[in-house]
Amino acid sequence: MGEFKVHRVRFFNYVPSGIRCVAYNNQSNRLAVSRTDGTVEIYNLSANYFQEKFFPGHESRATEALCWAKGQRLFSAGLNGEIIEYDLQALNIKYAMDAFGGPIWSMAASPSGSQLLAGCEDGSVKLFQITPDKIQFERNFDRQKSRILSLSWRPSGTHIAAGSIDYISVFDVKSGSAIHKMLVDRQYMGVSKRKCIIWGVAFLSDGTVISVDSAGKVQFWDSATGTLVKNHLVANADVQSIAVSDQEDSFVVGTAEGTVFHFQLVSVTSNSSEKQWVRTKPFQHHTHDVRAVAHSPTALISGGTDTHLVIRPLMEKVEVKNYDAALRKITFPHRRLISCSKKKQLLLFQFAHHLELWQLGSTVATGKNGDTLPLSKDADHLLHLKTKGPENIICSCISPCGSWIAYSTASRFFLYRLSYERDNISLQRVSKMPAFLRSALQILFSEDSAKLFVASNQGSLHIIRLLEGSFKHLHTFQPQSGTVESMCLLAVSPDGNWLAASGTSAGVHVYNVKNLKLHCTVPAYNFPVTALAIAPSTNNLVIAHSDQQVFEYSIPDKQYTEWSRTIQKQGFHHLWLQRDTPITHISFHLKRPMHILLHDAYMFCIIDKSLPLPNDKTLLYNPLPPKNESDVIRRRTAHAFKISKIYKISLSTVSRFPRTT
Repeated sequence: MGEFKVHRVRFFNYVPSGIRCVAYNNQSNRLAVSRTDGTVEIYNLSANYFQEKFFPGHESRATEALCWAKGQRLFSAGLNGEIIEYDLQALNIKYAMDAFGGPIWSMAASPSGSQLLAGCEDGSVKLFQITPDKIQFERNFDRQKSRILSLSWRPSGTHIAAGSIDYISVFDVKSGSAIHKMLVDRQYMGVSKRKCIIWGVAFLSDGTVISVDSAGKVQFWDSATGTLVKNHLVANADVQSIAVSDQEDSFVVGTAEGTVFHFQLVSVTSNSSEKQWVRTKPFQHHTHDVRAVAHSPTALISGGTDTHLVIRPLMEKVEVKNYDAALRKITFPHRRLISCSKKKQLLLFQFAHHLELWQLGSTVATGKNGDTLPLSKDADHLLHLKTKGPENIICSCISPCGSWIAYSTASRFFLYRLSYERDNISLQRVSKMPAFLRSALQILFSEDSAKLFVASNQGSLHIIRLLEGSFKHLHTFQPQSGTVESMCLLAVSPDGNWLAASGTSAGVHVYNVKNLKLHCTVPAYNFPVTALAIAPSTNNLVIAHSDQQVFEYSIPDKQYTEWSRTIQKQGFHHLWLQRDTPITHISFHLKRPMHILLHDAYMFCIIDKSLPLPNDKTLLYNPLPPKNESDVIRRRTAHAFKISKIYKISLSTVSRFPRTT
C-alpha cells in the first residue's frame, strides 16, 4: 500500500441541518428532501441512493411542505407564504409565487398531478392549476377557523381531507365546501390537553381518513359519515408524520420520540376476506423527532431533527437479498465541502454561511507503521469569511498556491486574493465581476493557480485567467445543442491542458483548454458520476459512478484503457459493489503512477493497477502479509485493492488528510 502520513482533521465542525420534509416520486423513483435551512436535495433511489442534485438553502425559506406533480415537477412551500417550483435541469428556482394566505403549512398535488393545494395560516385552502410554465390560482375552499397543517387528496380526486387544530375537515373538490368536520379527542393518557394538533392526514380510496396528532394517536375516520372508526395510541408524544403505500396495504408514521411505526392491512383470519389495520413493526433508528416519512414500494423512509435520512427496506418486498436489503443511514452530503492548497498545507471548509481557512499542523517526530505522531505545531485557524445576505453557499474552492479563494451563492459570485506576510493574512476582494459570473455550481483552479474554471447553472463553462488582483475572461464553453444541463463536477489535468466536466446525468465531456474546443465525450453510462480526476503524466480520466463502478478513460486516445477494459470484463469484487456510500474524491500519487487513491465517507482505498484484481473468492479487505514473508509470497497473496476503514467520517471527524498507515 505504501507509506503515508495521514493527518486526521478534527476541527471541521460541520453539523448537517435537520430534515423537515420528504417526498417520494414513484414514477422516477426519486426522493426529495428539504432541510431546516431551506436546502432541498434530490436522491436517485435507482442509482444506489445517490444525492444527484441539490438546491441551496435560504434564511427566509423555511420549508414546511414538499411535493411532486405531473411531469416530474417539484414544488415547495413554507412560512414566507410562497410556493416555489424548482428547475431540475438548471438546478435553480424556476419561480416563486405568493399564495396570499400567510405562512403555508401544507401542500398536496392532485392524483392526476394537474392541481395543487396549499394549506395556509389564515385557515384557507387554496387550489392552483398547474400549467406547463407556472401555477395559476383557481379558487379558495371554505375558510376554516385555524391554520391548515396537513392535506391529503382522495385518490379519485373528488374530495380532500384537511387537518387543523382539534378537527379534520373533509371538502368536496367540485364545490369547495366542507361536508364534514370531525372533532378529535383531546384526551392524552387520560388527561385532557388544551389543544390537539393534527400533524398529518391520509385519504384512502375506500373513503377512510387516517390522522396522526399531538396526543400520540393514529385514528381512522369514515369520511362518508364523519365518525371515528378506530383509535391507536402509539406514543407518549406527538405522532408527527404519515405516509401510505401506493397499494394502500401499509403505512408508516413517525413520532417525536424518534420511533417509526409500520402498520399493515392484514386478514382477520387465514380464510377471511375481512381485513384490519395492525401495527406490526416499530423501528428506533432516530434519536429525536421524526418530522417526515415516505413509503416507497420496497422501503420505509424517515428523517427528522437528528439530520439522518434512514431507508429501512421491507424485506418481503425486496426480491434479491443484496445491498438493496441493507439498512441505510445517510448523514453527510454526497458532495465535497473541503478544498485543499497542497503547496501551503491549507484547508478551506465550507459551511452554510461562512468559510474557514485552516493551516494544517505539522510534526517532526518519526515512528513505525501505525504509530500516532505528536504534533510539533498545532493547526492554525487563519480566516473566517462570512457571507452577506440570506443565501447559503453553493460551492467554494482555494487555489493550489493558497493565494485565491472563490465561492458562490445562488445569485452572487465572489473572488478574493490572499496575501501572507509573516503571521498576518490579508484579504482583497476582486470587484466588478461580469454578469455571466453571477452564480456557479462548481469552481476549480488549475494546478498552477493561473486559471479559474467556473460551471454555471445554465450549462456553460467559463475559463478565467487570474492576474495580480484582477482577472481576464478567456473563453466560455457553451452547452451542447438543445441542452441546459448543469455541470456539477469538474476535473482539470495537472498540466492544465484538459478539463473534464460531468452533469446531472451520466455524461462526461472533455475539453481541450489550449485549443478551446470540445475534445471528446466519454460513452454514456446508466449511473451518475460521483467523482472524477485526471492522472498526471498519462492524462487518463478516472471516473467513479454511483453503482461503485470505476472506469479509466484515455483522453489522448479517446478510448477506455486496457486496465479499465480488463476490470470491466472480470468485474469488481461483490463486496466492493455492495458498499452503500459513493466515492466522493479521487487523487493520485505523483511518485507511484500505477496508484489510484479514492475514498468515500467510510473507507480510504488505493488501487494498484500493477497487481491482479481480486475475485469473489478472494478477501477484499485483505490485510498485508507479515513483513518477514518473502517478496514472492507477499506478491502472490496481494491484490490491487488496499482498503483502510480506520479513517471513517463522523460528526466530529469530517475529513482526513495525509500520518502513518
